[in-house]
Amino acid sequence: MPKDPTDTLPPDSPAVAALDRGRRLREATPRRDHAAWADRPSEDAVAAVLASNEGRIPELVPVRMGRMAASPFAFLRGSAGLMAADLSVTPRSGVTVQACGDAHLVNFGVFASPERRLVFDLNDFDETHPGPWEWDVKRLVASFVVASRENGYAEDACRDMARTAARAYRTWMRTYAGMRALDVWYDHIPIEAILERAARARNRATLEISIGAAQRRDHMAALGKISRKAADGGWLIRDRPPLLQRLSDDDPSRAAVPAIYRSYIRSLAPDRRNLVERYHFVDAALKVVGVGSVGTRCYVALFAGPAGGPLVLQVKEARQSVVAPYVKVRHRDQQGERVVSGQRIMQAFSDIFLGWTKSAVTGTEYYVRQLYDMKYGIDLEGVGRPGMELYADVCGWALARAHARSGNPALIAGYLGQGDVFDEAAAAFAVRYADQAERDHAAFVAAIRAGKVAATEGV
Repeated sequence: MPKDPTDTLPPDSPAVAALDRGRRLREATPRRDHAAWADRPSEDAVAAVLASNEGRIPELVPVRMGRMAASPFAFLRGSAGLMAADLSVTPRSGVTVQACGDAHLVNFGVFASPERRLVFDLNDFDETHPGPWEWDVKRLVASFVVASRENGYAEDACRDMARTAARAYRTWMRTYAGMRALDVWYDHIPIEAILERAARARNRATLEISIGAAQRRDHMAALGKISRKAADGGWLIRDRPPLLQRLSDDDPSRAAVPAIYRSYIRSLAPDRRNLVERYHFVDAALKVVGVGSVGTRCYVALFAGPAGGPLVLQVKEARQSVVAPYVKVRHRDQQGERVVSGQRIMQAFSDIFLGWTKSAVTGTEYYVRQLYDMKYGIDLEGVGRPGMELYADVCGWALARAHARSGNPALIAGYLGQGDVFDEAAAAFAVRYADQAERDHAAFVAAIRAGKVAATEGV
């Protein structure tokens, strides 16, 4: 087996030419430049977060603020727009991919393929948009430093996590540069590959527990979590405000469900449309999800099949991507379609129920997916250093695979090279930006205590 995955490429192939073009990109943007971060006032961060509340459901905004105040990592999770603005002034090579837009370490995880195999991949695409590959990498490595500090690791270990993720991205991009386009497209990360690495890292049991839980997160689990038995023996969504608020029979949002549902069905391929049309609507509720998404319009809709089996869909508002203001790339007018298209490009396997729709009453655009489909995030709080290092390695792999599907892997690989120059630069940036995130969080908490920001804690 060749040491360099690109050694077997024919000398006159387009990939070899792309590798050479990538190397030449270093002349304009040296790889060491990616270490750069110029500190900015943290007051700007508070203002940016408050501005991002525009258009959200007012009574849920304090919940979002409270969740972001919980820790520096929670603040980083909820401030994708702030970091997109920050990244827009950092060096870039000029190579565009379909970017995630919010590639922090919690937005990766385990879910089921249509064949019901567990795979590891990116799993959040609210902000997906064409953009520089560097922005996803830098958000990922910075998130590892912030999370590792909260886990109590020594500072050199925190930096190592960022370096590991960047190195995995670089080496896997080199691998994809030497592969045929179809092979890149079909590539995926089976859970068995992680188990094998976990066994070598002596952390197998922790991950097996997570995988077992993932296998139990199906439609029946979703039904049990959100619903209750109705008087007629059927099911109704359980009302648990403010996190889950059932739509009453006279709620205008409930009345709009049939039209939204019909619009959603039209976005599906004919075979999926045939499947979904077998289900009938039962109930719906407004649901609070995540950190950054709190306050956007997100609903869960419960459907029943001909034999009584449930289907639980999440109908989530799609706003303009945080990346969009900073790139000169044509984007789709329908934001729900943008999310769906980006997810299908980046993910190895996408939810078979993935589609988009729009409210004819309010004009709000949505994308639709299953609430659960064995989707499970690995619990990293308190995990030991070997486990976190394994996770950083796999996240870097998954991000490289996702970018290689839409971008030119040989062009990126040529720019990155085979040495550790970029890895070190990315790790240096991660440490500096983690410092910035911690200062931003402190300023945000201070604004809450001073009464400048309304926040509800513990919700």
